[in-house]
Amino acid sequence: MFIDGVFSGGGIKGFALIGAIEEVEKRGFRFKRVAGTSAGSIVAALVIAGYTSEEIYHLLDELDLQTFMDPRTSFIPFPIAKWLFFYWSLGLYKGNALEKWLQEKLAAKGLRTFADLPPKSLRVIASDLSNGRLLVLPDDLEKYGIIQESFPIAKAIRMSCSLPFFFEPVKLRTHSETNIIVDGGVLSNFPMWLFDKEHVQKVRPVLGIKLSRNTYERPKNKISNAFHLFEALFETMKDAHDARYISRKHEKNIIFIPTERFMATEFTLTEEDKQALLSLGRKSAEQFLKKWSY
Repeated sequence: MFIDGVFSGGGIKGFALIGAIEEVEKRGFRFKRVAGTSAGSIVAALVIAGYTSEEIYHLLDELDLQTFMDPRTSFIPFPIAKWLFFYWSLGLYKGNALEKWLQEKLAAKGLRTFADLPPKSLRVIASDLSNGRLLVLPDDLEKYGIIQESFPIAKAIRMSCSLPFFFEPVKLRTHSETNIIVDGGVLSNFPMWLFDKEHVQKVRPVLGIKLSRNTYERPKNKISNAFHLFEALFETMKDAHDARYISRKHEKNIIFIPTERFMATEFTLTEEDKQALLSLGRKSAEQFLKKWSY
């Protein structure tokens, strides 16, 4: 049976998405259209390219995740150069290694640009800081004078994954200006709303997989210092839009995976932690799918 899928952001915690998708596949469901933000956009792209959950896991498992932490080269000692580059390039790591890896894995399935995909089969979220607006890619590229069919899929995913201050923003250049694009999670970390139109019946069931607890079960933020304040501020900003949408409807179509104890940027994730995330995804999906009334 075909369904549509939405995958939330969460950095390295995205391993839990793979475990959940494995359970979805076991029950005979296949994704026709997908959407995602940040780590969810990576998984969405690989799923729509035709990779199975097992293949996606092996692609990531065989990779040294620290490869994605690609600093700029310099004759200046790295600890010093890192912060100098951070000031001017707006991120600690370039993000080019991630984009190159995606290019290779998508090309292996015959995918390079959005012209290689059916229309609306893959949509990802990014944030345009220059213009202060949310971007749905590839749909909104025409606002920048860019033909969406010609745009590289890997570049769009790279834009969606540009975690502020960690990866350098993507500079989307038009004829007259340069726009700074960062992680879609800044504005919408779980774009389930892409498949919802008022008074329009859905063509297929929509299943969301979110790397957090249900809003009502989430523990309160403990704020006792400036770092806690920043973390709580970013988390609230990141989830506010989607939490309001989810609180109104669709909870019955969302697999919530409690991944709070893992860090999104933990690129030194151990094998034990990878398996723990996979298991968490499987268990959450298994419990959900037993009672899912689609």
